[in-house]
Amino acid sequence: MTNFSERGKSFEAEYSRNQELAFRITARRNRLFGLWAAAKIGLAEGEERDSYAKAVIAADLQAPGDNDVIAKVRDDLASKGVTVAETELRAELARAASEARQQVLAQDATSGAPPR
Repeated sequence: MTNFSERGKSFEAEYSRNQELAFRITARRNRLFGLWAAAKIGLAEGEERDSYAKAVIAADLQAPGDNDVIAKVRDDLASKGVTVAETELRAELARAASEARQQVLAQDATSGAPPR
């Protein structure tokens, strides 16, 4: 029973680490996507872009999936007169996801975090 219990705890710990990793990658992805959109809108580098990126991160907490993030960015771009096709938005979101994964994994590797 002890081995079974230990194995269960090990699986739970791994699941928890994977969930945390997925959350961090998604948050980083949304930040990168927000920074891209902020540049398209014409916000000044620095605090304005960072603030907008945080708003994009927060938008992802409204509903499951990526549609809330896409809708926010699409609507914000449209309100500034910037037309971007949804396919381009989704492609940029995918690019940001790939970059975010690389950044988070590299950060974990340099910080000595356990491999995931």
